Amino acid sequence: MSSDAILIRPARIEDAGEYLQLVDALARYENMPAPDAEAKARLIEHLFGARPYYGLLVAEHGGHLVGYAAHFLAYSTFAARPTFYLEDLFVLPDFRELKVGHRLMVTCARLAVAKNCGRMDFIVLDWNKLALDFYQRHGIAVKKEWLLHRLDGAGLERLARMSDAQDAG
Repeated sequence: MSSDAILIRPARIEDAGEYLQLVDALARYENMPAPDAEAKARLIEHLFGARPYYGLLVAEHGGHLVGYAAHFLAYSTFAARPTFYLEDLFVLPDFRELKVGHRLMVTCARLAVAKNCGRMDFIVLDWNKLALDFYQRHGIAVKKEWLLHRLDGAGLERLARMSDAQDAG
């Protein structure tokens, strides 16, 4: 198998089924629950619907998807420029030695530059040595001074119901 046989391209609607299979594979790799049927429908609607929420690059080999990079634009007020946010980068294990991840990262960087982004951000699980080593080889700095905070589910709903005058403390 040659890396020349890998095509990196934007996703098309006909990729939806294989893309969702890759999302399931990433969930298994990360020991996370896979999205349910409703979430999968939203993933496709949010990607290909009238108002896309995110973009998707796919890696194709022999007519089948072997990897993907999901991304969207955020904004940096300090840089006063968009931020290219890489939500997921995943490559099937059998294709990792073909530099598919590298090619997806390079394509993401090119997109970020083309969109005049000031930076590219992403999060890596602290136990994922494979990914941490991959990013280190690419000279990507770990920003340990920035701590991820997450508000979701019931906590998000609770905050949304607070009055403007109510103190969270």
